[in-house]
Amino acid sequence: MNPKRYLPILQWLPGYGRATLSNDLLAAVIVTIMLIPQSLAYAMLAGLPPEVGLYASIAPLVVYAVFGTSRTLAVGPVAVVSLMTAAAVGQIAPQGSSEYLGAALVLALMSGLILTLMGIARLGFLANFLSHPVISGFITASGLIIAASQFKHVLGVEASGHNLLELLASLSGSLGAVNGTTLVIGLAVLAFLHVARRWLKPGLSKLGVPERPADMLTKAAPILAVAVTTLVTWGLGLDARGVAVVGEVPAGLPPLALPSLELALWRELFMAALLISVIGFVESVSVGQTLAAKRRQRIDPDQELVGLGTSNIAASLTGGMPVTGGFARSVVNFDAGAETPAAGAFTAVGIAVAALLLTPLIAYLPIATLAATIIVAVLSLVDFKAIRHTWNYSRSDALAMLATIGVTLGHGVESGILAGVGLSLALHLYNTSRPHSAVVGRVPGTEHFRNVKRHHVETDPHLAILRVDESLYFANSRYLEDLVMSLAAREPGLEHIVLACQAVNRIDASALESLEAINTRLRDAGVKLHLAEVKGPVMDRLKHTDFCHDMTGMVFLSTFDAWRYLRGETQYPGTSCGGGESAPLAIRAE
Repeated sequence: MNPKRYLPILQWLPGYGRATLSNDLLAAVIVTIMLIPQSLAYAMLAGLPPEVGLYASIAPLVVYAVFGTSRTLAVGPVAVVSLMTAAAVGQIAPQGSSEYLGAALVLALMSGLILTLMGIARLGFLANFLSHPVISGFITASGLIIAASQFKHVLGVEASGHNLLELLASLSGSLGAVNGTTLVIGLAVLAFLHVARRWLKPGLSKLGVPERPADMLTKAAPILAVAVTTLVTWGLGLDARGVAVVGEVPAGLPPLALPSLELALWRELFMAALLISVIGFVESVSVGQTLAAKRRQRIDPDQELVGLGTSNIAASLTGGMPVTGGFARSVVNFDAGAETPAAGAFTAVGIAVAALLLTPLIAYLPIATLAATIIVAVLSLVDFKAIRHTWNYSRSDALAMLATIGVTLGHGVESGILAGVGLSLALHLYNTSRPHSAVVGRVPGTEHFRNVKRHHVETDPHLAILRVDESLYFANSRYLEDLVMSLAAREPGLEHIVLACQAVNRIDASALESLEAINTRLRDAGVKLHLAEVKGPVMDRLKHTDFCHDMTGMVFLSTFDAWRYLRGETQYPGTSCGGGESAPLAIRAE
């Protein structure tokens, strides 16, 4: 057993030098500054005390440095997972209660265990069941819900709801109670962050500031908003005018915690934990792979499951919340020059120092400032253009995307992602149950065969070559029967039908029975069934079946070989389905 496979830290730590240390420390300082307001904001989004966000940004980063494979991924609370946490835990207990916090710890622990077990079992491929359109639609809808949920803090009113419709209805009913001072703070921070995001970097560049410092200053804009609004609120005593503030945040390092082991609670949270695990993993791996490719590095998805899983377990045992790799902070970490996961560990030290020494400074931080920070961050995730692009390319994918958006907005996050996945699988089954197929003919003067309806090709009245562009399995086996027999019925002069199998990667038991039925029915009609271009692994399985020995025709190495032999242009035959490798055109396993 290679220990470096299970402890990726052993891959980079032996070569760790002074230059790498310098780069990692610089990146850690920059990410720490960015992560402090983000951690507070995302804890608030999850309905948890602000210090929980800080706790979730300490131990998980250290653990990921040991078990994670991405050199630049920054782990911590993120918007979508925080929203899913609030949606799941909100059904268990009211916000602000000890039961609510306890359920969040259980959710982090369950998510960590699920991810770790999936990694040990090398089940990273399961995330492929979440198609990109479904993920994109889910993130777009979640971004809208998150933004809507934070406007109550910008307005200074009470509002609640589990979906967009409920949130908008609740907000509209509370407009008469808007706190003017809170609204001014919220709108000012929104405007500042929007301007900073769009125009601060170009403006600094015009003033001669180098690109990298200009980019870092732009990403640090939320820190300035936090500092200014906190000072103004403290100096003018705005909390006495109804401006909601963070309040006293306990100073200290994360406490050791043991999440509840109550079976009923685990049962209630299981589906939410599973969805959070998969969504978080997909988001994290997507970011990690994108950044790794820029440096010609690679990550191991299965080991990433272990890295993220152990990070969530660490979060649950230290009073934190579910975490994953965040896009914004990972990009900042990358741009700041981080070279190894040690940058994350150094960031954890910075957050720990902040939790120890800086919490008294944020007591007067307006909640409206944190809400504005969340709104600006999540609206960048909303991508309506993707809907149009997906619709123009694939209507079925677009339907899955729209269904995900609609159900998420109208019913909630868990229902939305389940609807998207379910519809994607249903559409996949429908599309593959009626696979594309074509009768092909020979392009004159070549060995190529193309669709007779699309190209000018040579055909033969006694020979039909049917290309099936899909693996054969239970959902399309009867369709194949109908297709072949329809072809035989409308061409009375046919003597041979060749199934060109270059796109067939698998034939399951149902499809095998259909092939046997096709062979029998064609034999009764005086037509021979042949196969061409059967892939080695498929042929290996066919050789041991009754179909292989009963097939009336032969197996050809290529469609061109079948064309020439069946037209009498060559003396070299194919092989019988059970033929050995000595036959001139025998199929060999690839």
